[in-house]
Amino acid sequence: IRGMKGHGLDPEAAKFKDGDELYLSEEVMSTDKIILMASDGRAFTLPADKLPGGRGHGEPIRLMVDIPNGHDPISLAVFETGKKYIVASDKGRGFIVPSDDLMAQTKNGKQVLNVGAGEEAAAICDVMDGADAVAVVGENRKLLIFPIDELPEMGRGKGVILQRYNKGGLLDVTTMRTAEGLTWKSGGTRTETEFQQWVGKRAQAGLNVPKGFPRSGRFS
Repeated sequence: IRGMKGHGLDPEAAKFKDGDELYLSEEVMSTDKIILMASDGRAFTLPADKLPGGRGHGEPIRLMVDIPNGHDPISLAVFETGKKYIVASDKGRGFIVPSDDLMAQTKNGKQVLNVGAGEEAAAICDVMDGADAVAVVGENRKLLIFPIDELPEMGRGKGVILQRYNKGGLLDVTTMRTAEGLTWKSGGTRTETEFQQWVGKRAQAGLNVPKGFPRSGRFS
């Protein structure tokens, strides 16, 4: 991990030592705190002004936070008080968590999403202002949209089933305002306004993704 000075930088243009490559990037202010979510369901807090300088090759992130071996970071986000996020596991379970409950005071982080044996945290997304629906996509490229009020809000737990899978697991989750449609990025930004066939109840399997949905299977 490292912090590079300046805004509007192209992370893809950064230089890395042999064997390293870009994984996650986030544009922040030096006064910001960064929330890092790991695959074991823990959240960690990184002060932006404490990151290693951008002129070198950075430092192993485990020097700053105690992510267990066998687990990896899955997301970076700027901490904003009063914001809400959806956290979800690869088994399709998740819930809404207030941003304040993601703040950790120690290198050990804070357990937010409780994961069982063979289960990992897979996705986290912020709840957009005015969101009234959740969209979930699985590794099987099945998409399900359901009302956001079907998800509980809590500070820690296993959550409820978002989507069911016969094979694979949850790949990504996002929120949407149904009046505006479902948006994703694939070379540019695309919005699907005719999304009614994917609308259902939480814990259903969903249907195959729309034409033009990213090959990565993710919303962004």
